[in-house]
Amino acid sequence: MKMFDPHIHMTSRTTDDYQAMADAGVVALVEPAFWLGQPRTHVGSFEDYFLSLVGWERFRAAQFGIRHYCTIGLNPKEANTPEIVEGVMELIPRYLEKEGVVAVGEIGYDDMTEAEDRIFERHIELARTFDLPVLIHTPHRDKKRGTERIIARVRELGFPEERVLIDHNNEETLPLVLETKCWAGHSIYPATKMDEDRMAVLVKRYGTERILINSAADWGVSDPLKVPKTIVEMRRQGIAEEDIEKVAWRNPIEFFSQSGRLDMTADSGLLKVDQRELFEGNSVLRGQSPTVDS
Repeated sequence: MKMFDPHIHMTSRTTDDYQAMADAGVVALVEPAFWLGQPRTHVGSFEDYFLSLVGWERFRAAQFGIRHYCTIGLNPKEANTPEIVEGVMELIPRYLEKEGVVAVGEIGYDDMTEAEDRIFERHIELARTFDLPVLIHTPHRDKKRGTERIIARVRELGFPEERVLIDHNNEETLPLVLETKCWAGHSIYPATKMDEDRMAVLVKRYGTERILINSAADWGVSDPLKVPKTIVEMRRQGIAEEDIEKVAWRNPIEFFSQSGRLDMTADSGLLKVDQRELFEGNSVLRGQSPTVDS
């Protein structure tokens, strides 16, 4: 089965992870802009990061047959750093125009501060201006209240709910999101957020409409193979193949296709690999023999 991981931070992962994902059946992914684990102190570091999302990572994924898309935004944790906020917000519009950028995000809340509220509103207006959907991060702490606040703010700002993906849901927040027209993402993690068994139970209880699964793998303890592993568990629990395909393939395509920049029709979504290709003179091979699909 072809799989789409709609939230994974490949900047933090190795080429071995790309190969393992491709071997498991992942053929497309979305990499949201996010916090790198330590404070960034210069606007220029964001510019280089955004450039890597639309350039190097897109190339690196293609070297393993994976279509790479991304979202661009200022992570809510860094919205509380006033010395860099304005400069980054001035950068974002030029990257929202780039090929492969399929949403504004990930935005949302961390500590639910006034600064986060202001930046949330500015991102929503950018999404409206560039006719893009939005990917929204629910806070790690007080998740239910944060989810309620996200839904309220989306409605206050008059942004179309069907163009909103609210991520990192759990048993407590999923019913809140499904009461709206928003989409509900679930991050499958080794020990926190959501696991394979609980996710399968949620699909059996709530169905597949507007529900997505992702690995959200990053620089921390995480697993880039959580989408295929969740599919294994769904099968074990007797969920129909059609329902599994909807959650792991068709739903992320339907949501991000609202950007007008996601085309999974060519070659049935499959990329041909040619590792002889270079990116600004660089290769992923480091002198090894290339793989070339006929």
